[in-house]
Amino acid sequence: MRRRGVTVILGALITALLAAGVMVAPLPYVVLKPGPTVDTLGSDNGTEVIQVKKGETSTSKGQLRLTTVNVQSKVELVWAIEGWLSGEDAVVPKELIYPPDQTEKQVQEQNAQEWKQSQTSAETVALRELGYPVLTSVRKVTSGGAAEGKLLAGDVITSVDGTEIENPSQVTELIRAKPAGTALTVGYDRGGQAGTAQITSKAGGDDDTPRIGIEIETTQPNPFDIEIDLDKIGGPSAGLMFSLGIIDKLKPEDLTGGKIIAGTGTIDDDGNVGPIGGIPQKLVGAKKAGAELFLVPEDNCAEALRNTVPGLPMAEVATVDDALTALATFASGGTPKPCTAS
Repeated sequence: MRRRGVTVILGALITALLAAGVMVAPLPYVVLKPGPTVDTLGSDNGTEVIQVKKGETSTSKGQLRLTTVNVQSKVELVWAIEGWLSGEDAVVPKELIYPPDQTEKQVQEQNAQEWKQSQTSAETVALRELGYPVLTSVRKVTSGGAAEGKLLAGDVITSVDGTEIENPSQVTELIRAKPAGTALTVGYDRGGQAGTAQITSKAGGDDDTPRIGIEIETTQPNPFDIEIDLDKIGGPSAGLMFSLGIIDKLKPEDLTGGKIIAGTGTIDDDGNVGPIGGIPQKLVGAKKAGAELFLVPEDNCAEALRNTVPGLPMAEVATVDDALTALATFASGGTPKPCTAS
């Protein structure tokens, strides 16, 4: 064989090997895919998702499905190309999901913590909707503090100088709003009996911050024992659907109207619904699960409108009350408030 022919063959072989290497070399991207959906009113792997161990529950003919996104973290060129060409998947820089200063394990651990916190907030919001308010209670009275002999551990603080207390931060803010040495009227509930105490704040700490010498905590007395059994999913985005699922289980009426409703969104202790990632994939997953309505966080609506799925109407929600209104409207045959781009 002539030298030129050998050179051509070797060149082609090297090119092929290089191409093969490029095709299997990992890329700095991840692929987002539609993940499974789970009915918060039903069971997963034979176990009820929301378990109420004390108190009566109701059953629903419909479903309230949380939605998820699968993340393919090891991506080769051929998979990236498939993702770019797919109408369902998204190929995004890996650092958007796994920040450079965190390992994948650290991100997973953070997602697990956020998952647990979303469940706690969902329970708090649901119970408040059912008539069990969050209370600000005295956990400890500091020895020698201004409140010693006037407040007791277990007292529920109801007001400070006439302002009704709805969360613990208000107590601190109202005390610090006036200089140390100010006489404050603190309303409390002790064992079902209302009372007031006159407490003069004292300067404390390095910055002489006004204090009355108590440690506070939140409590929410209720007759239920609620547990959410679904640990294989991470992140905070199921908070809204967990909250709605708890409310539906503990209310006698069927909030779904026998329909399949899917959705997503974080939830905080005040019932505000926050934005999440992966809206395009979650819409696809919801449609595949037979959803007839998708609840979208207000701040995700513009993205959702750019990625609409035919046959899947969307409702805009900013709070859990908005979501309950959307459910009631849809269950009765009406049209909930649609997503808007603004």
